[in-house]
Amino acid sequence: MQNRRRALVAAAVGGCLMSVTLAGMPVARADTFPSRPIKFVVPFGPGSGTDTSARYFARKLQDLTGQPVVVENKPGANGFIAVKSVLGAPADGYTVFIGSNSTLAVNAALFKQLPYDPVSDFAPLTMMMRSPAMLAVKPQAPYSDLKGLIAYARSNPGKVNFGAGSAGYQLMGELLNDAASIQAVHVPFKGAAEAITAVASGTVDYAFAEVTAVQELARDGRVKAVAVASDRRVPTSPDVPTASEAGLPGFEAYTWVGAMVSAKTPPAETARLAELFTSVSRMDETRRFYERLGATPMTGGPAQMHEFQKNEIALWKRIVEKAHVQRQ
Repeated sequence: MQNRRRALVAAAVGGCLMSVTLAGMPVARADTFPSRPIKFVVPFGPGSGTDTSARYFARKLQDLTGQPVVVENKPGANGFIAVKSVLGAPADGYTVFIGSNSTLAVNAALFKQLPYDPVSDFAPLTMMMRSPAMLAVKPQAPYSDLKGLIAYARSNPGKVNFGAGSAGYQLMGELLNDAASIQAVHVPFKGAAEAITAVASGTVDYAFAEVTAVQELARDGRVKAVAVASDRRVPTSPDVPTASEAGLPGFEAYTWVGAMVSAKTPPAETARLAELFTSVSRMDETRRFYERLGATPMTGGPAQMHEFQKNEIALWKRIVEKAHVQRQ
């Protein structure tokens, strides 16, 4: 009986000590991040370069973590819908924003007031890719090259229009207006694929878009690719001249894609996601994947992306001022 009493006392004391210990110390997490499905939110529709990157990285992160990664497209409103969705979700690392130069840099230059801050509201994970913009014209156009487009636009001021699937492409069109001394009118669309489809149907005269959105339609003869805004031709479309070769020296414009989470996300989860994204961006398979699309993978981590983003915002602000673009 005495031994049983001692055992009960010891158990009670042990239970009290355990309660004190648990109350005074943080409980170790039983799981490791990520332990459930991750969602990528894309501000453009399926078929865009941003969407293509998101789906590729989703497959690779799923392979690395063993957790499902789903891609959710929320196009429209200059990316505001997608941004609101991400910033309104729990900041736990399970909602990732796959943004672009439009949502993460150009909007800061183009809009007087944004419903979000592309720098302070987000924590960068890594850059994913960069791709030169390609200029496509409608197949029934009375010109077949960039010089012809410029000459036609100069002869018809205000009567030529260009489609833009994002704020970034809008500013590329405005930059062309300034560089070529033309007066083309901007027509907005929800994404690059939609803008290029409008070119193919003749709804608009021309549009800038990523290489992937243009080259297949160009090969089928549904649009004419007249220039790539890069310092060199892209291997997947070797017959398309650079803008400099086509008659507009020094004209370059690139799109890029990067991953972000809410700035309120705990540092441990942010660091783990950055590690995962960076490891994917450095894979040989990733390099080959982007080369087939006429793009280049970018391998910088959070610090490099933060610096790159600030420089891009400053660049597009200078372009808005130089091209005398009316801020919205």
